[in-house]
Amino acid sequence: MSQTLVGLIGGTGIGEALTEGAKGKRVEVDTPFGSPSGPILLSEVGGQRVAILARHGPGHRFNPSRVPYRANIFAMKKLGVTHIVASGATGSLQETIAPRDLVISDQVIDKTLRPGRTFFDDLAVHVEFAQPFCPGLRAVLIESGMDLETTVHPKGTYVCMEGPQFSTRAESLQHRSWGADLIGMTAMPEAKLAREAEICYALIAVATDYDCWRPHEAGASADEVLESILANVKAGTANAIELMKRAVPRIAESVGPDCACRSALAKAIWTDPKAVAPETLRRLEPLLGKYLK
Repeated sequence: MSQTLVGLIGGTGIGEALTEGAKGKRVEVDTPFGSPSGPILLSEVGGQRVAILARHGPGHRFNPSRVPYRANIFAMKKLGVTHIVASGATGSLQETIAPRDLVISDQVIDKTLRPGRTFFDDLAVHVEFAQPFCPGLRAVLIESGMDLETTVHPKGTYVCMEGPQFSTRAESLQHRSWGADLIGMTAMPEAKLAREAEICYALIAVATDYDCWRPHEAGASADEVLESILANVKAGTANAIELMKRAVPRIAESVGPDCACRSALAKAIWTDPKAVAPETLRRLEPLLGKYLK
């Protein structure tokens, strides 16, 4: 079996669907940044080893601003995860991206203010992030989605806002004016931390509605609007899981250790190694061990 270990991080709806009833071993992982959102399920998808985590925790108890992103990604690294395919519910900012469509995001605009945006509070580390999502992993997802029944858009710019409140209409229109395609709350700092951890990372964005820039259907009640969004979440969840099932078995042979994501720290550590405290090296050994001794 391949040494590749693929992490699957499920967002709204998908996290629960991925772990519910799945076979495997659930493990608790200690990290220097506290506990992850919940136990990580070690299982298999199509013969490929996977580590599955529900981003918002059991019972969806963490809102987007309170998700322990550092603990989640560090735990994945500690387990030996080499690639992460994440998912998340989003609002569409474009008519061409309909509810229930999937988008393999290629760019992101980070508007978050939350703490815990880096593992390296005690030293200067500057990773390249011009391409925030792994190109090789994105290519696997795009190709795997070609004959999926739903539409899979091969690119899209994701605006990550702080939340947990949704956008004002003025904000939604502003995001559209930027040329953005999606609005969500969880891609950041998750993707940045994955890059710092030298893990290939790609995102399947699930469009659930048109955000608030586009008026709801005339005459629809608040209950009807909510029911429609929840139905879109359910259908989009099924679409995203099907895409993951098709893509995961192909990742090992398609995105190898020579991917630039896997050596992101090679030129990124600016602090003199002699100035890094031994305690910092000990805490962050899974990240820094191959560069600093």
